[in-house]
Parts: sequence; C-alpha cells; structure tokens
Amino acid sequence: MIEDIKKRALHRTSILEGQLRGVAKMIENEDYCMDIITQSRAIQRSLESLNRLLLENHLRTHVAHMFDAGGEEREQAIGELLKAFDFQGK
Repeated sequence: MIEDIKKRALHRTSILEGQLRGVAKMIENEDYCMDIITQSRAIQRSLESLNRLLLENHLRTHVAHMFDAGGEEREQAIGELLKAFDFQGK
C-alpha cells in the first residue's frame, strides 16, 4: 500500500470508529431521530471517502501492474473495477 494513502486511510478509520460510537450513544440516549440520521449520513460520507482512498491505491498499484501485464490479468482488473462500481451484472 502506498504509505501516504495508508496513513490517510487509517486516520479515516479512526474517525469512523468515533462516529459510530457517537451514533450508538445517540441511540442509547434516544436522541432526536433526525439528529441520528444526520450523523449516520456523515458516516456514509466518511466511508465513501475511505473507499476513494482504497480505490486510488488499488488503481495506482495493482491495476496499473495488471494492465501492464495484459491478457488474463488485464481482464481481471477490468472485472474488479466493474465490481467496485457495481456495474457488473448479478
């Protein structure tokens, strides 16, 4: 994993852990539903940010290598990218 991306991804997971603990406390305290939903949506945005970092790392490392290798590895990379974006039929 690219060191800068790894550092940022780990930081993002720490933030997510805190956000999830916060939502759990809000639920336990029976906070206002819309406030809980707002926090839940913030967690979803944080997860998307983490996914972008992980995808960037994958593209810069594995996918670049797989495309250079060509053949079956290139096809595997294409399949993985389609799956990552939910474009692959189920």
